[in-house]
Amino acid sequence: MKKHIYIAQAIPYVNAAPHVGHALEYVQADCLARFYRALGYETFYSDGADENSLKNVQAAEKEGVETKDLVDKYSKRFFDLKGALNLTFDVFNRTSSKEHFYGAQKLWSLCKKEDIYKKQYRGLYCIGCELFYTPDELVSGKCPEHLTEPDEVEEENYFFNLSNYQKFLENLIEKDKLLIVPQTRKNEVLSFIKSGLEDFSISRSRERARGWGVPVPGDDSQVMYVWFDALTTYLTALGYGGSDQKLFNKFWEDANSKKIQVLGKGILRFHAVYWIAMLQSAGLPLPDEEFVHGYITVDGQKISKTLGNVIDPFNLVSDFGSEAVRFYLLREIPAWGDGDFSLNRFRDLYNGELANGLGNLVARVARLASDTNLALPPKKNFFFKNAVSNNLRNYRFDLAILSLWEEISKLDKKINEEKPWELEGADLKQVISPIAQEIREIAFNLGPFLPQTSVKILNQFTGKVTAEKPLFPRI
Repeated sequence: MKKHIYIAQAIPYVNAAPHVGHALEYVQADCLARFYRALGYETFYSDGADENSLKNVQAAEKEGVETKDLVDKYSKRFFDLKGALNLTFDVFNRTSSKEHFYGAQKLWSLCKKEDIYKKQYRGLYCIGCELFYTPDELVSGKCPEHLTEPDEVEEENYFFNLSNYQKFLENLIEKDKLLIVPQTRKNEVLSFIKSGLEDFSISRSRERARGWGVPVPGDDSQVMYVWFDALTTYLTALGYGGSDQKLFNKFWEDANSKKIQVLGKGILRFHAVYWIAMLQSAGLPLPDEEFVHGYITVDGQKISKTLGNVIDPFNLVSDFGSEAVRFYLLREIPAWGDGDFSLNRFRDLYNGELANGLGNLVARVARLASDTNLALPPKKNFFFKNAVSNNLRNYRFDLAILSLWEEISKLDKKINEEKPWELEGADLKQVISPIAQEIREIAFNLGPFLPQTSVKILNQFTGKVTAEKPLFPRI
């Protein structure tokens, strides 16, 4: 059995402030980290900022500021999600740091010499994706992800010999040696691999990159392609390339460590194909699992500044609280697919499931328990319910939460049938005591999803049970 768990969240471009789509991945990764910690695993959870992309350079030029000033500003906004969403990442790794530069250059240098070569190249490049597209991959001449026309670029770059790894990648993924969840994303990757892998460019001219990025070892005229450098964050977050590699040795190199990566479907190709080939070439261990989430739309439309439908997660937290935001994202957005964000639906779920469901149940039971002076002893050994544990291991956050709300509904029904409010003294205590115990079990199981609420309920139902203010006042 694995002793250590490394949860590595994909790092976002920091060319603008975070939106609710970013918040989804944050709370998913944090939920996993909290779950595995509660199971007793030594867990390390990394996050960070992708600061070396050309789109960051262009955003800085548009704002009329230095690139460093732009990435400093927006990286801070992403880091601030830690407090807003009550996240527990152990490190926030910025790829513009000199420590990251050392690690990225080390990985480059470790790749087999025959896997990296230089050639003149012309191609269609989408800056939004930081990716070259072939004409047949475009949709009506536009990038399928951003629906913008790519730039035609011609220059001399270094390339990675990805075609050398075709059979290796196919075998690895088909046999789930690299487990990609859900199955639909695994199928997408296999289809891409079987269509024939082409070598990909792993550098940019210093001129086109405006001098921004990680220098290619031994060639100052080139900087690393952002995806070669950015993927290395999963190693440098653990100290790879630095003087202290204890974390790297424990959470990446040790066979007793399980390595999980959390990412969005738009960057699956980079993580499941390019990244794995790079690691294999460098002779480094591979991740074990990649969980791939979908996208959030807003009222049925893709999130876009142009449409003016960008939802600020900080405003959401300010209006509804971090627990309610975490609940909505983990419960309402399908874990294995795309989902829609709607303020009307948010309010309905808040009132219906948090205020009237969980909050009302806790208040009812606490009132009845306090009438009997019920005192519950501290309990050390709580366990995750099978439905919660199994679903979280399979990255089904939504189904795990729904299983807990089924338990909440059952307890509500039990109370309505047994009518404990009609009882007194020992009779009331006999009926309400097992219900209060079950409330504690539910509270423990809520820990990965609603950590503050979990602690509040456990505190309220340890020792003498007392009536408290509503957990979620109606809105």
